[in-house]
Amino acid sequence: MSLKPNNIFEFLPANLDTEVFENIFQSGELKVERIISKGHSSPATQWYDQAQSEWVMILQGEAIVAVENDEDQHLLPGSYLNIPAHTRHRVKWTSSEVETIWLAIHY
Repeated sequence: MSLKPNNIFEFLPANLDTEVFENIFQSGELKVERIISKGHSSPATQWYDQAQSEWVMILQGEAIVAVENDEDQHLLPGSYLNIPAHTRHRVKWTSSEVETIWLAIHY
């Protein structure tokens, strides 16, 4: 077996008309993904209500995550947020100046 390192900052898609979700690893109920946003947001009436918990970290760029019945969370590089299962949330804003690269772990 030959292991080969990858780099989360490489191979960014040229077309970011839509937000990009890339599966990095999945095993059972654990999923790790890279999300790339640039000026994207969720529609004001669309809330994520996921069966799994999700931990997200901003590696590059910035974002605002709205959490139902709570304060908006402004995330900068290095900021992370643990979102328990069935916590309604949405992406309110991401930078349009630079790609926002998220590391998301669903568990």
